[in-house]
Amino acid sequence: MFLCRLGSRRGVKDKLRENSASQAKFALWFGVENVPHGDTLDYCFQRLDVDQVQELICRSVETLIRKKVIYRFRLLGVYFLVAIDGTGVLTFRERHCPHCLTKKLHNGETIYYHPVLEAKLVASNGFAFSLMTEFIENNDLTADKQDCELKAFYRLAKRLKQRFPHLPICLLLDGLFAGGPTFHLCEENNWKYFIVLCEKDLPNLHRSFEVAIAQLPNQCKSVKLEEVSTHLGAEHIQQAYRWAEDLLYTDSQNRIHLLGLIECQESRADNHSQIQSLHYKWVTNFTLTTHNIDILANRGARLRWKIENEGFNVQKNSDLNLEHPYSEDPTARKVFYLLLQLACIFFQIMQHGSLLLQAFPNRLRTAKNLAFRLLEAWRNLPVSTLNDLLSGKYQIRFDTS
Repeated sequence: MFLCRLGSRRGVKDKLRENSASQAKFALWFGVENVPHGDTLDYCFQRLDVDQVQELICRSVETLIRKKVIYRFRLLGVYFLVAIDGTGVLTFRERHCPHCLTKKLHNGETIYYHPVLEAKLVASNGFAFSLMTEFIENNDLTADKQDCELKAFYRLAKRLKQRFPHLPICLLLDGLFAGGPTFHLCEENNWKYFIVLCEKDLPNLHRSFEVAIAQLPNQCKSVKLEEVSTHLGAEHIQQAYRWAEDLLYTDSQNRIHLLGLIECQESRADNHSQIQSLHYKWVTNFTLTTHNIDILANRGARLRWKIENEGFNVQKNSDLNLEHPYSEDPTARKVFYLLLQLACIFFQIMQHGSLLLQAFPNRLRTAKNLAFRLLEAWRNLPVSTLNDLLSGKYQIRFDTS
C-alpha cells in the first residue's frame, strides 16, 4: 500500500485484490489465498505489539549502518546526523479518543489532534530514514498538563540511547529544545548537537556571544560556495562566519554549560542579480576552528531541514498520505504509521540505488513514477519472472550527488 503509493486501505482492494498476478504472488510467497482486505489489515494490526513493529525499523537502519551503506555521509567521518522534530498526523473536530491532545483556536473552536516526534537519520544525498518514533498523547488522564514535544523528546532520547548505546550521534534540533535539560542530556549521552538559535532563544547567550566576539577578531571566515543550480537558475552563494567557544550558560538548575555558538551571514545572488540575505545561528558542543567551521555548518547543522523536506513534506504531500486516518484504533493507527516509515526506507534505497539507473538509464524523474512502475510490475509480472530476479546476485551502489 505504501510502497506503491495506493493512498488508502481502499486502494488495496481496488488495485490488488481483483488482480490475478497479485493473488498468485501472495498465494505462493505468503501462503494466503488472496490479497488481504484493507479491513483485515486493520483487525490484524489492532493485535500487534507496537514496540515490536518499531524494532523492525530500528533493525533495518541498524543493518544499513553495519553494512556501511551510509558511512560516507557521516559528519567529519564519525557522527551520524539525527534530526529530531515533531509534526501533526491526525486532526479532528471532535474528540477522537481519550488520548487526544486539544488546542483552542482564536475563533473559540477546539481541535483534537495526534502529533508525533520523529528521530530521522539524514544524509546529504537526500536519505531521511526514520530511526525512532515517539507518539505524543495524553496517557495520564489525571495529569494537569498535556503531553508535548519536550516531554516526548526526553522519552525519545532515553529510548534512543538504550537502543543505540554506542552509535556516535549528532543531534540536529530546532530552538524549542535549546535549554539546560537538552545540554545536560547530550553531555550525559556523549552526543554532539547543533541547535538552531533564534533571537528570542537564550538571550543571555546572545549577549555573551556579542561580548566575546568583539575580543576575537580572528575568529571569522568568508566562504564562496560553488554555483548551486535551482529551478530559478544558478545561484552564487557567499557565507561569512563568526564563532565563539566556551560561552558560559547557567541553566535553571544552576548547572554550568560551556557552549559554542556559530553565526552565519549568507548572501545568495541569482543570474538576475536578485540578492537574498539569510542569517543563521547555531549553538553546539563541537570544537570550532577555521578549518572546520564551514564543514560543520554546511554538512551538519544545515541538514536539519531535511527532516521537514525529504521527511514530513514528502510523506504528507504525496500519495503516502501521512495525515490520512488509516485506522481509528489507537494501536492499529500507530502500526500503520510505523509501516509507512519502513516503506519510506525501502523506497529511498530503491530510488537512490544503482540498479534503478541500470534499468532506467534516462531516470524516472519523480518518486510517483517509480511507485507507478513498481505497482505495474507487481500487478503484471508473473511469479516465475520475479523468482528469476530474486535468485540473482546484485551489487547495489548509492547515488551520492
